[in-house]
Amino acid sequence: MTTTPISIADPLYGATFGQAIARFFTKYATFSGRASRSEYWWWQLATTLVYTVVGVGAVVIGVANGELNTDGDVFYLGPAFNFGIAVLAIWTLATLVPQIAITVRRLHDANLTGWLVLLRLVASVGDVIVLVLATLQSNPAGARFDKR
Repeated sequence: MTTTPISIADPLYGATFGQAIARFFTKYATFSGRASRSEYWWWQLATTLVYTVVGVGAVVIGVANGELNTDGDVFYLGPAFNFGIAVLAIWTLATLVPQIAITVRRLHDANLTGWLVLLRLVASVGDVIVLVLATLQSNPAGARFDKR
């Protein structure tokens, strides 16, 4: 039995964790086309894990290497904390464009305009709205967003 390989331009339904991460970086700044729910949510899990591990590590190491000031009333986190925050800032900047792109493609897969991603600019409410929209099922009419 032969299976037809999925084009990188098509959404990969049932993507595994590794496939989703690979496609995320392969389609770094691709705003056209669609992304399946599995592609989108596996990436969200991966980036959440990075933020959690680096953030918690920075705080733990920062506290372990921290010190009180001479008056004993202010605690300063060690330099490792600043390094952890710098790593998170670099990660955020490196993944900002593809994060927006995968969200746009996910909205396309639900047959919604990618411009709805701009709702994220409306404080926390916009993030929740986009989160809910990203959970919608795939809609075959979303193929209108594919490159022709």
